[in-house]
Amino acid sequence: MKTHKKTQVPARTVETAIEIWSEWRRQKFPLYIFLAMCLNVIVAPVVYAATDEKFSHVQAWSLGLLGLTAVALSTYLFFVMFAPERF
Repeated sequence: MKTHKKTQVPARTVETAIEIWSEWRRQKFPLYIFLAMCLNVIVAPVVYAATDEKFSHVQAWSLGLLGLTAVALSTYLFFVMFAPERF
C-alpha cells in the first residue's frame, strides 16, 4: 500500500494570495476591466447576431468593447458636467 505525501501550499503562495486580495480592495481598475469583459460576453453575441454573421467573432467582441467604452465614457462625462464638485 502506497502512502501519499500531503501537498502543502508554500508560504510564499499564501502571502501572494493575501497581497493580491488586499490590493484588490484598493485598486478598482482591474475589477472594472473584469466587469466590462463580463458585460461583453452578453453584448458580443448580440452584435454578432445583429450583423447577420457578416463580422467575425473578433470584430463582434471589438465592437462590443467599443460600445461599452462609449457608454461608460458618456456616463462619466454626464456626471462630471452635472456634479463637478465631486471630481
